[in-house]
Amino acid sequence: MAERYSSFQKGGRMWFLQRVTAVFLLVVLAFHFFLLHFVHHADEVSFLASSGRMESLSYYSLMITFLVTATFHGVNGVYNALVNQGLTGTKRTVIKWTLVAASVVLIAQGIRTANAWAGIGLY
Repeated sequence: MAERYSSFQKGGRMWFLQRVTAVFLLVVLAFHFFLLHFVHHADEVSFLASSGRMESLSYYSLMITFLVTATFHGVNGVYNALVNQGLTGTKRTVIKWTLVAASVVLIAQGIRTANAWAGIGLY
């Protein structure tokens, strides 16, 4: 029988965060689909309407939290999948820091976009 291998240490911090972020993402995605596919139909969604939603602090905060959570969940999952496939040594370190850098850029650009929609300027 094949052994089960996972780079996550069961009960470890990253294992726990991967599960918590998955639950959060499911709830926020359900909210997104309900709001933007049932309450407002596709022909009603516009940049102006999106901008109006982003001006609400609660919606803006939820979208920023969603951005950070989705980035962490995705990058952590990709990294651990690569480790499970046997990534070790220098390559593992390079991939880890490349993914960290890509995450920082993604989050920074996402916040810039959210700020633009919300009408928040950095002056």
